[in-house]
Amino acid sequence: MKQYIGDGMLLITAIVWGSGFVVTAIALDYLNAYQVMAGRFVLATLILIVLFGYKFKTFSKPVIWKGAVLGTILYIAFALQTVGLEYTTPSKNAFLTAVNVVVVPLIAYLVYKRRLDRYEVAGSFIAITGIGFLSLQGPLTINIGDALSLACAVAFAFDIFYTNRFVQKEDAISLTIMQFFTASLISVIVVLIRGDIPHTVEKEALYSIAYLAVFSTTLAYLFQNIAHQYTTATKAAIILSMESFFGMLLSVLFLNEVLTARMAIGATLIMAAILIAEAKPAFPKKQLAKNVR
Repeated sequence: MKQYIGDGMLLITAIVWGSGFVVTAIALDYLNAYQVMAGRFVLATLILIVLFGYKFKTFSKPVIWKGAVLGTILYIAFALQTVGLEYTTPSKNAFLTAVNVVVVPLIAYLVYKRRLDRYEVAGSFIAITGIGFLSLQGPLTINIGDALSLACAVAFAFDIFYTNRFVQKEDAISLTIMQFFTASLISVIVVLIRGDIPHTVEKEALYSIAYLAVFSTTLAYLFQNIAHQYTTATKAAIILSMESFFGMLLSVLFLNEVLTARMAIGATLIMAAILIAEAKPAFPKKQLAKNVR
């Protein structure tokens, strides 16, 4: 039962992140990427402190350093994604970022020698193929923006992987608070160094930052970090890859984009990938043993 609750929370996270594409685009009309990142992380941290400030009493050294590691990785991932977008197309950026679906099981194998589950690996590659159908519009060529987007995918993969490991021993909410506090601190320092403090902020930008902070950051990462207690890192990455599907769906509904056959194929492949990772079809052990004899 807990597994299904965790999967449901990850699905909600994917839906919220899919909606974040439109909201982020609005925010970037008024603020630069570093200001948007600082705004969403700082506000999200304040919200968590108000809601779960009592958690500070139970903070341990492992929670502090693990949360700081997650926050640093998270900021690096967002920074690479944002800067990479300046040199490549949004569709290629989205596709290359989603490569984390494939990277997560490889990290588990290379760093911790976790056995590669063939169904999770198959699901990962099917999911990335589906994301390609959803996102890619032209030929796949590599430039500096693409390279940064690939680096971003690796960073997000590490974030997913280490979140999955850390929440097994530490309180998920405490880790999230420390993660956001670290990302907020880094983002504010970067804005100060760049001299990007805005003198005035339009209300549209404020609404966008509020949405990103409350839903795309606070709610989504709380759900993601809690859900990691009940699932594997690879399965989490596959479910979260549905972000691209919901981004497409919401664009069709609210931005009047045309749903093409290519997009439909991509969505179908992603759904198939999730079913494969969830169901893991296999012969019963008794039948397998009989065949071996």
